[in-house]
Amino acid sequence: MIETNYKQLLNNVKAFIFDVDGVLTDGKLHISEKGELLRQMNVKDGYALKQALNKSYEICIISGGNNPAVKSRLQGLGIANVYLGVDDKMESLDEFSDIYDVPFENMCYMGDDIPDLPVMKAVGLATCPQNAVAEVKAISHYVSHRNGGDACVRDIIEQVLKVQHNWL
Repeated sequence: MIETNYKQLLNNVKAFIFDVDGVLTDGKLHISEKGELLRQMNVKDGYALKQALNKSYEICIISGGNNPAVKSRLQGLGIANVYLGVDDKMESLDEFSDIYDVPFENMCYMGDDIPDLPVMKAVGLATCPQNAVAEVKAISHYVSHRNGGDACVRDIIEQVLKVQHNWL
């Protein structure tokens, strides 16, 4: 983990960007008899995502996975910026930054694995779940006490909104 007082960085956040597998989910895939890949998401994360949207924070999802049910769930929460099947996460981050005019230094990204490293190095606040890989933990400003899929997204959103007096 990067030695810094991450709490100071919470004040700068205007947008949240999240990976899916290993962050919004626990990273496990359940395979149905029909070959469908099923994931599980935490409703506490969903609540926090809706709270952030209601307080006018931008939210973006960038994932290498490409599951229509995941996109449906996220759009059902009101998240319009859902990039799935992404090979180059920096390209999607650049596009999101340009569309919403949010500089990287005002972004919080939560990732858990090697494909997240370039984006995490670019944003102002890099975060990860407790069970992220060592390389991700090493460059994170904050490592949540929660695992992926176990309300780690709620953890960071709630902290940012509380510091900025936007929680409840």
